[in-house]
Amino acid sequence: MDQSVALYIVPTPIGNLGDMSPRAIDVLSQVALIACEDTRHSGKLLSHFGISTKTIALHDHNERARAQWIVDQLAAGQSIALISDAGTPLISDPGYHLVSHVRQSGFKVIPLPGPCAAITALSASGLPSDRFSFEGFLPSKEKARADKLLELKEDPRTLIFYESPHRIEHSLTTMAQVLGDDRQVVMAREVTKTFETFLSGPVAEVLATVSSDLNQQKGEIVLMVHGHRAAEDDEAIPTVAINTLKLLCEELPLKKAAAIAAQIHGLKKNALYKFGLESDL
Repeated sequence: MDQSVALYIVPTPIGNLGDMSPRAIDVLSQVALIACEDTRHSGKLLSHFGISTKTIALHDHNERARAQWIVDQLAAGQSIALISDAGTPLISDPGYHLVSHVRQSGFKVIPLPGPCAAITALSASGLPSDRFSFEGFLPSKEKARADKLLELKEDPRTLIFYESPHRIEHSLTTMAQVLGDDRQVVMAREVTKTFETFLSGPVAEVLATVSSDLNQQKGEIVLMVHGHRAAEDDEAIPTVAINTLKLLCEELPLKKAAAIAAQIHGLKKNALYKFGLESDL
């Protein structure tokens, strides 16, 4: 392990303990302290690998208060590791405020590569992976969930969500209503675990399978959605791109604004330029 004082961001397995890297074990064994989302949960993992390093709890409710204390430990020459319950810390888990505060205080933050449910699921989904957007968990309330999906409806990127077992039917139902029954989705469940499954197809078809099979309503779920695709003969420009073009035109010539908007949204600049001319932007 690098002996310099630092906060180490250490991914842990999302299911299969064989995914724990030798470097992660080395770092966790040698730091002075491990900050865990749940010390009891992480204690079982650490015990399995014979790691006896002292642990403290760092979660959503105490992260801001803990941040300065951890900086003080770094200032005293003690390196610290941050882990979450599973996967890569900060990805829908606590840690953002801590990392920001540590960096602002002038200390190193050293990340280790490792398991991440979103990326692992995407790699096997068969959906476009050149451009994607990780959206975390959808809102639990129906209207807020529908509003969020409406906001993303014309996004051309693959969308990645985490979802809980008791809400998966609700989320798929809202997707069918907002995005359309035929929008392609992939539901990855229990990735790297014994009962790992992938369901793919139109959202209505996946919803029917989930609704009829209670086993598909258990475990950790990654839900991936194909980005918006206009029909080959459809020259419509996504609303989000039009809004970007309008904002840019307030400060830039149309030609320049169209080029920038096209780069941002992965569209053809000529189509945006033509739209701007016809709309008198």
